[in-house]
Amino acid sequence: QVQLEQSGGGLVQAGGSLRLSCAVSGRTFSSYAMTWFRQPPGKERELVTAISWSGVRTYYADSVKGRFTISRDNAKNTVYLQMNSLKPEDTAFYYCALKYGDNWPSLVQEYNYWGQGTQVTVSS
Repeated sequence: QVQLEQSGGGLVQAGGSLRLSCAVSGRTFSSYAMTWFRQPPGKERELVTAISWSGVRTYYADSVKGRFTISRDNAKNTVYLQMNSLKPEDTAFYYCALKYGDNWPSLVQEYNYWGQGTQVTVSS
C-alpha cells in the first residue's frame, strides 16, 4: 500500500517562505515522477510543479516560476516544495501526488495516490 505523508505548510505573511515535504512509503520512490497540486478556495485542483524520477526534469506552472522550487531526495523517499516570495493568491490546500510513470499530466484523475493535503495561507 502506497502512502504519501505530507508535512509543512501553515500561515505566512506575503513575501515569506514555507517548505512542504511529502514522504512516500510502500513503493520504489525513485521510479516515479512526483508532483504538487494545489486547490484554492472555491476552485479546482491544479498542477503546480513536478519533478522526474531522476530529478533532471522539472515543470512549474507560470504562476509560480521563479518563486517555487521542487526537489527530491530518493534516499529518503521524500519530495520537497520550497515556496518563496509567497503571495496571497498562493493560498490553497496543497497536495503531493504520484502516478505510475515518469510524466505529469494535469488531470487529477490520472493520479493514483495523494497526500492528505496541507493548508497554506498567505496573508497580505
